Amino acid sequence: MGLFDRFKAALSKTREKVVSSFKSILPFGRKIDEQILTELEETMLRDDMGPATTARLIEDVRGAWKAGKISETQEIVPFLKQTIVQYWPADLRELKFVEGGPTVILVAGINGSGKTTSVAKLAKWLVGQKKKVILAACDTFRAAAVEQLSIWAGRCGVEIVKHAQGADPGAVAYDACEAAISRKADVLLVDTAGRLHTQDHLMRELNKIERVVGKRMPGAPHEVLLVLDATIGQNAINQAKHFGQHVKVTGIILAKLDGSAKGGIVVGIRDQLNVPVKFVGVGEQIDDIEPFDPGTFVEALFAE
Repeated sequence: MGLFDRFKAALSKTREKVVSSFKSILPFGRKIDEQILTELEETMLRDDMGPATTARLIEDVRGAWKAGKISETQEIVPFLKQTIVQYWPADLRELKFVEGGPTVILVAGINGSGKTTSVAKLAKWLVGQKKKVILAACDTFRAAAVEQLSIWAGRCGVEIVKHAQGADPGAVAYDACEAAISRKADVLLVDTAGRLHTQDHLMRELNKIERVVGKRMPGAPHEVLLVLDATIGQNAINQAKHFGQHVKVTGIILAKLDGSAKGGIVVGIRDQLNVPVKFVGVGEQIDDIEPFDPGTFVEALFAE
């Protein structure tokens, strides 16, 4: 299955909602007017693109209409697709790899977001890119988290550095750094404890892990990826804002896209957070992760 088909399948719930609502308010051959724009705005809000993003896109459509660039309803969707794609420059979506040393990728997120599964999927994807990967099991708070990641590591064929449940996550991170350097790994992928942004003690642990890897490998972590659950829509953006107060998030892994009718959140994330979506989860299997491609995503979102 190609990327377009995978996105189309993952977005089936969202696409059904988007296409039907857009069809109902944008009949072919009707001239654009303010009533159309009002209905379009209401529809985009229902599709979880978010109030700020929706307002911006509506102003873009209005500006194009006033300038005579578009005049009829059938021109709105192609214009929106082109505008939305421009939100994601390619250089921002790509993982930043360090030359001559392990690239450290820290993965954070709340419990239930699909964080640990996303770590495993990312490890498998990196192996497919011919990278030597070591996993660091720094989620030592949650029962069975280390065991779960160990099972995933075996399925991915990658090494894992772990301590017993309840161990100091900073100590695990340090040992993992040592292992990554000595074993000449390309990527050290660090799973951290699932935490709510309101749990200050766990947020401090996240900061501690960040400091530990930075002290052992200057410049690390090179990426901090936040896993967000696509099914919770705008609440995901609120989570990301709080995480961003504690760590410098460089990218988003949007999990559970296949189970969500709120795929429009992808557009809102980029516009409201100024953080790129780098990967999306498109299913439950270990291979069901894809680098985010905005052109393909937008085509699949509006596909009939």
